[in-house]
Amino acid sequence: MPQAILLQDVDTLGERGAVVDVSAGYLRNYLLPRKLAEPATNASIQAAKRRRDEAERAVQEAEDRARDNAATLGRTVLTIPQQAGDDGRLFGSVTTQDIADAIRDARGIKIDRRKVHLEDPIRHTGTYMVVVEVTDDVTATVKTMVVPA
Repeated sequence: MPQAILLQDVDTLGERGAVVDVSAGYLRNYLLPRKLAEPATNASIQAAKRRRDEAERAVQEAEDRARDNAATLGRTVLTIPQQAGDDGRLFGSVTTQDIADAIRDARGIKIDRRKVHLEDPIRHTGTYMVVVEVTDDVTATVKTMVVPA
């Protein structure tokens, strides 16, 4: 049976980059025309292994960067000036977009506003602990102070 290197995930065979045994007809008539796999040679197996190692290294570096960013955000204190009345009630509110912009301005870390978790927009001056999701597994708590402008 010939071997093939999968170029994309195939439900019945495996994940991208895997070397699998398939029949010659299946490889020739189904996998090759759809660009799902390529025939496995010694050189292509070595290249696939290199690509897999590089991808794993890139994922590891991204996780390390995310942990570093989370540690930086944990030490960050954001100060957001907003117009407020005498009783501390804001004219408007502080939204997730405002917090994401303040993080970008303070630390240069770009955070999507959907990754900032606020139950309700902030409508009063004071100090708030805001949870920010850096990646799927890494979160940080940012101390946010809303002060009158």
